[in-house]
Amino acid sequence: MSLPGADVYLSPWLLGLLGICIGSFLNVVIHRLPRIMERDWWGDVGRMLSDAEARKRLFGNDASGKLLDQSAACIEATLAKLSPMSLSKPRSRCPSCGHELAWHENIPVFGWLRLKGRCSQCKTRISARYPLVEALTGGLFAACAFKFGPEPSTLVACVAVALLVAMAFIDLDTQLLPDSLTLPLIALGLIAAGLGWTHVKLEQATWGALAGYLSLWTVATLYKIIRKVDGMGEGDFKLLAGLGALMGWQVLPAIILLSSLVGALVGIGMIVFRGHGREVPIPFGPYLVGGGMAAMFFGPALTRMLWPAV
Repeated sequence: MSLPGADVYLSPWLLGLLGICIGSFLNVVIHRLPRIMERDWWGDVGRMLSDAEARKRLFGNDASGKLLDQSAACIEATLAKLSPMSLSKPRSRCPSCGHELAWHENIPVFGWLRLKGRCSQCKTRISARYPLVEALTGGLFAACAFKFGPEPSTLVACVAVALLVAMAFIDLDTQLLPDSLTLPLIALGLIAAGLGWTHVKLEQATWGALAGYLSLWTVATLYKIIRKVDGMGEGDFKLLAGLGALMGWQVLPAIILLSSLVGALVGIGMIVFRGHGREVPIPFGPYLVGGGMAAMFFGPALTRMLWPAV
């Protein structure tokens, strides 16, 4: 199903430019969303500590109630001192000196290059990851246009790419995979399949979401039974469920195999060459995202390569 005028506004060049701009927003999401979540969690902790009825149900007439009240008050007071934060406010600023970036300093990729990677006020180095995320998102948007053409599936793929890029970097930084990103990916796959915007049937997308979640949930449950520790977070289950909903259950084995292989190689390399402790967890989300991206662009070829008889 072609869209009117799609040859123009779904061209690789325009989508690439749009992707660079979206990448600039993703930098904000990657930086702020975990902090917003953590503020909410600490607020929940404070409210729970100050809930006398909940304490009584759990602990009975414990003498530590006053101490818990004081802890709750301390948490609430500390949170109240923090500046308000959302994905739109405050404006981008230097984390070192607080300089608010002017519009021309905030131009994706070019702003960083113009500043030579340093704050215009305090000259502190600005991480090269910001233009990298912008350029990566732009390149992936352009690749979606080349791969899928002027079709609704291109828009679906671009939305999925934006969600996946944000998830990969957030998990890399914090080992968190927010529901506000994983659940929309599941919904995107199911809705797109239901509307016929992809080549995946709704039945395949539904089974893909279910199989994606249950496969990692089963592995994690068995690992916890055997080792008595959590080996994987629920965010990974939901991420793979989203990839299954987006591309169907058929690609799940390839995604799991690729992400596990790359994750194992990277983990071994970190242990051998960087002294990474075996007990220190390694986020699996970025490897699932990489496997999902590979399946998105090369799914049939990967399936034939891994299972020639299929």
